[in-house]
Amino acid sequence: MFFVLAKVLGFFALPSNICVVLATAGLALTRTRFARTGRRLAAAGLILLALFGWTPLGNILILPLEQRFPAWHDGGRPPDGMVVLGGAFDTLVSEARGEAALTDAAERMTVVAGLARAYPDARIVFSGGSGRLVLQGALEADLAERLFRSFGIAPNRIALDARARDTLENAVYSKAVADPKPGERWLLITSAYHMPRAIGAFRRAGFPVEAYPVDWRTRGRADRLRPFDSLADGLKRSDTALREWIGLLVYWMSGRSSELFPGPLPAATS
Repeated sequence: MFFVLAKVLGFFALPSNICVVLATAGLALTRTRFARTGRRLAAAGLILLALFGWTPLGNILILPLEQRFPAWHDGGRPPDGMVVLGGAFDTLVSEARGEAALTDAAERMTVVAGLARAYPDARIVFSGGSGRLVLQGALEADLAERLFRSFGIAPNRIALDARARDTLENAVYSKAVADPKPGERWLLITSAYHMPRAIGAFRRAGFPVEAYPVDWRTRGRADRLRPFDSLADGLKRSDTALREWIGLLVYWMSGRSSELFPGPLPAATS
């Protein structure tokens, strides 16, 4: 039930959808006795469309998410395993074309090739089934297995979770698959903007992991003032960021995350 509700409400949480709904509703009202209200709604929709699409607002929204966890360093101790979250495949295109079609989050997958070579003893757990409400497409776990084998990774190093549909299920099911032992070191690989919510879900599930953020969307603080020259690019950035902020709030309020805005744990002291 939570999954279905999240998908439906998520549609109306995206700035691009909100802007179009406001403008469309406003235009519809202009032919009624609420014409003045309709004109205001239509104008508000267009103004918001411009703000989210052309101004640096999308970058401003996503930067705190991306900056929350620093790049990972091994500190001289190799990891025992890594959990890779789904979301990097276009499952509909993959099914239709018979290929593992990657999205703009492809780095979640491609980074594994280098890590597998650098840490040959580390196990690799991929978590992802189908996060779609309709038009299911291929299972991400099947596509991931095919891609990992193309990297030359031995099959006995790969474990798959094809059940997870959202971030909390990623945490719960990958913990069951990985069966981490006390003292083991596990990495969590996902997009930098998604890392705070993912870490919160894994902490709630009792699976201690270290953040390995990838798929950065900004250069850093320098992009706070960088506008977009394409309305589509700005709207996509704004949609991505606002959806994640709302996801953080919903996960915290529903008890699916350990805290509202998870961050790095304090360094252990001797």
